[in-house]
Amino acid sequence: MDTVDKLIKAAQQLSSICDKSITKIERKTPVCHATNPLDYAWAHHEQYLAKWGGLGATTLLLGMNPGPWGMAQTGVPFGSTEMARDKLAIEPHQLSTPVNAHPKRPIIGLALERQEVSGQRLWSLMFNHFGDGKAVFSNIFVVNHCPLLLLGETGKNLTPDNLPSAVMKPILEACDEHLKQVVEIMGITRIIGVGKYAEKRARLAFDAGTSGDGVTKSGRTIAITSCWHPSPASPLANRNDGADWRANVISVLENR
Repeated sequence: MDTVDKLIKAAQQLSSICDKSITKIERKTPVCHATNPLDYAWAHHEQYLAKWGGLGATTLLLGMNPGPWGMAQTGVPFGSTEMARDKLAIEPHQLSTPVNAHPKRPIIGLALERQEVSGQRLWSLMFNHFGDGKAVFSNIFVVNHCPLLLLGETGKNLTPDNLPSAVMKPILEACDEHLKQVVEIMGITRIIGVGKYAEKRARLAFDAGTSGDGVTKSGRTIAITSCWHPSPASPLANRNDGADWRANVISVLENR
């Protein structure tokens, strides 16, 4: 089984676990609508893995979980629809809105005109810095730690770190296991958390403590660090029209 096949199998396993957790999340947390893009947008996510997962990247950018205008629509981490179509070459498939989706957040798919700002920023920077798709994915790959879109009653995007740990712990541990699988499958030697929460989850997954360069597993050293998150809600990401954020990410990428 080659790298891509292994990545596809690992994603399917995580998707199945997450599907089984949705009812409990909706019943026991402030999340009213938990949906799984690895399920309803699998036709897109599988393309992402198949096109870009086998090019030899050893640096993994780790996001937190999908937003309603990004991966929730495209099945791609930080996947604004424009980036997914034009840069990542994802071919559109008709997607079905899950029955428990928020009524104000229907699944439009790659035809959605609204762009996820975080995805626009992240993928634009990767392509501007490395070049074409082959160059990008020969250097980096991007995965979200948790694949679930988590929305409150009003449609507000909720994040796993702000939900009851008693409910989320087994789900996040399954996400940790998936992360470790991806690292092993791809031979990853460096994890860059996109934001401090993602770095924290990587450190927990690899028992790497709360700070330091990384950890050695199976004879391979895995460096763990973080860069600033590109969210428009972050003052750091918006400072100097985003120039400071871009400089931060590039400095982390180049600091080997």
